[in-house]
Amino acid sequence: MRKKEKKKGREVSKSESRRAVKRFGRKGKSCGFHCIKIKHIGVRIGTEEILKDVNLHIHCGNLTAVIGRNGAGKSTLLKAILGELPHEGEIVFTDLRTVGWSQEEAVQEANRLEDTGRERIEQPEKIEGLRIGYVPQSLSIDKNTPISVYDLLAGYVSRRPVFLWKSKRTEEEIREQLSIFEAEGLMEKAVCDLSGGELQRVLLALATMPPPHLLVLDEPAAGIDQKGIAALYEILNRIKEEYDMAVLLVSHDLEYVKKYADRVVLLDKTVLIQGTAKTVFESEAYQQVFGRG
Repeated sequence: MRKKEKKKGREVSKSESRRAVKRFGRKGKSCGFHCIKIKHIGVRIGTEEILKDVNLHIHCGNLTAVIGRNGAGKSTLLKAILGELPHEGEIVFTDLRTVGWSQEEAVQEANRLEDTGRERIEQPEKIEGLRIGYVPQSLSIDKNTPISVYDLLAGYVSRRPVFLWKSKRTEEEIREQLSIFEAEGLMEKAVCDLSGGELQRVLLALATMPPPHLLVLDEPAAGIDQKGIAALYEILNRIKEEYDMAVLLVSHDLEYVKKYADRVVLLDKTVLIQGTAKTVFESEAYQQVFGRG
């Protein structure tokens, strides 16, 4: 009998755990190697200025939540990051391994910058391609569309037409991927029959094939009940901690943001304030946007 290790209330086999680590990276605290800098991003649509001089610093292993009133430019910011909208400024991805830093040096430097309140790493940057996974608010699929969860993921990872035969290797890969998001039992279910929470877990599995440096989510809890929202944030918290993934999400679920976000960005066409949840939620800028009490 295979030994099992406990994880968040479900049993995970040793082999499954090793495969997940291989797919996503070393489990544990943030490696400190990766960071994404969003520098002076601005977006205009016609004569209207939607975003102005937005600057963010996103670290691996952290969940950054963007909050703000309706029309503040939150979704526009995500579209700019995804390259769906032309914009001013630049997005810089830094991998300190490419400039010869060890993991210990990278973590020490990250801690030093955090202690001093500085953001700039005094080291030449080496730019590589930034892999981004994206989870939209919803997926429009007509009722009775005969597409299973397996078909959806297999169509992305396999070169074989999904209507032919199932590849045992592809089936195993998809099952392992879904298991990371506690969705392996949904593999044969029709996508059109998934609940909101089930669909989001499937879309998370799809967005992380292959594992991205940055996972972007646009109001992922929209249309999900409270139980589903809690489960979604637990999953996001687990994967960013265990698999060293930077997560950037737009959210109106302020209580969950307060509980789970490592950093919070209050946006209103530009960054009004950013920092820990405590710093932002207790700020005058937050009170002006959302009111007191």
